[in-house]
Amino acid sequence: MLRFPDSPGLRPTPDRVRETLFNWLGQDLTGLSCLDLFAGSGALGFEAVSRGATSVVMVDHSPKVLAAMARNAEILGMGQGLKIVRSDAMTFLSSVNLRFDVLFLDPPFHDGWIDRLAPLVPGVMAADGMIYAEAESFLGGIGDWRTERHGRAGQVFYHLMRRGETDGIK
Repeated sequence: MLRFPDSPGLRPTPDRVRETLFNWLGQDLTGLSCLDLFAGSGALGFEAVSRGATSVVMVDHSPKVLAAMARNAEILGMGQGLKIVRSDAMTFLSSVNLRFDVLFLDPPFHDGWIDRLAPLVPGVMAADGMIYAEAESFLGGIGDWRTERHGRAGQVFYHLMRRGETDGIK
C-alpha cells in the first residue's frame, strides 16, 4: 500500500484499471524504458519497475509528492532503474534527450494538458512506443498515436495507444 500526500488533481490510478493496463502491456516489461510524466502517487512507475522495466523515470513538480515517491521507492527497495525527477511536464519533454518505450500520461483533468503535450511526445518516444493515457473524455489519439484499447472507470477514461492506424478499437 503506497502512501502519498493529498495534492490538488492527484488521482491515483485505481487497482482495477492498473491491472487492465498491465494485462494490455503484458506482464513482463523486461527491457522496456518507461516515462511516468505526471507521476503523482508513482503507482504506474512502481508497477512498471516491479514487472521488470529496465528504466523508469517518474516526473512531478510537487516537492511534497516527490518526497513521498522517494520514501515509497525506498520502502519498496526500488532504487535500481528508477529515477525521480522534479520538473513540469513541458520543461521535461522539451529538454530530455531520451527515448521511451512506454509513456504513462495521466495529467490533471480539464487543463488542456494532452493538447499542449502532443507536439512534444514524438521527441521522447521510441518508434514502436506505446502511450497509456487517462483523460476526462475519450481520446481517439495523441498525434500519430491512435487508441487501440480503452475503457472507463467512473469519471476516468483510459486508453492504450500505438503509433499509426489500428485495426479497430477494443
